Amino acid sequence: MKRIHVAAAVIRSADGLVLIAKRPLDKHQGGLWEFPGGKVEEGEAVEAALARELLEELGIGVTAARPLIQVRHDYPDKQVLLDVWEVTAFSGEPHGAEGQPLAWVAPAQLPDYAFPAANRPIIAAARLPDRYLITPDGNSPQQLLNGLARALDASIRLFQLRAPSLSRADYRALAADALAMCAGRAQLMLKGPLDWAADFPAAGWHLTAGQLRQHAGQGRPVPAEQWLAASCHDAEELAIATELGVDFVTLSPVLPTPTHPGARPLGWSRVAELLQGFNQPAFMLGGMTSVHLPDARQAGAQGVAAIRALWPEPA
Repeated sequence: MKRIHVAAAVIRSADGLVLIAKRPLDKHQGGLWEFPGGKVEEGEAVEAALARELLEELGIGVTAARPLIQVRHDYPDKQVLLDVWEVTAFSGEPHGAEGQPLAWVAPAQLPDYAFPAANRPIIAAARLPDRYLITPDGNSPQQLLNGLARALDASIRLFQLRAPSLSRADYRALAADALAMCAGRAQLMLKGPLDWAADFPAAGWHLTAGQLRQHAGQGRPVPAEQWLAASCHDAEELAIATELGVDFVTLSPVLPTPTHPGARPLGWSRVAELLQGFNQPAFMLGGMTSVHLPDARQAGAQGVAAIRALWPEPA
């Protein structure tokens, strides 16, 4: 069965809302919501197909777009490749040119709408930023909170609270304070024993590679509404992450890094190969800075994750 190549768009308004459209009842997956777009014709460039479809469906001209994520999904009756681009600027006023209902939705509310199954990774990608800050070890709880405050002011919106040198009691107390600080402003990911996850329902949970392998075959360990991430280093771990239903991963090490001098870096070509068959958002980790964002996107990643490069030092 030939895989149908579809160009789709996460269209953002100036105030950050995302445009979605309802599928006609007489079409495949009719009545569900979708990200606008359509089929890529034989020999047609994806960006050209996207521009054509959005003009036909919504009456808008694309003026700024970049690749966001590719998703391969097999329905019982068809196989699709969703080639998703993020559109951040356009001309014209979007309207349902084919009579389809439209809605501008806050990213956090996207899970409240019924989408085809293939769209789940797109919803995650639409909700996630392009930078993932991992807190540095060796700081006191107060130093970490001060750094989080500076990072929030610098528009970082996704954090992993990593503090392996703290005691369990100190980490849990810090997590509660950090969650209060991030409320309404950013998503906080915690690490530690999975039985803690129920105590922090507003936090996401980031699995170590060891935890990932330990829970292989056991299904998603946290509720669907709670973010779940995992640290991955190879194709096997990416496959386990997919089976567990994670929402996103870090993939490392991409480049040489002083924190793991003995680790063999993957390099950009291997990263691109690994992500070719992976359907979830992925943050590149290891030697990354914001300068590497274009390289990460070119390889098919959501963005970059980093410790020192994203951690704002005191003025």
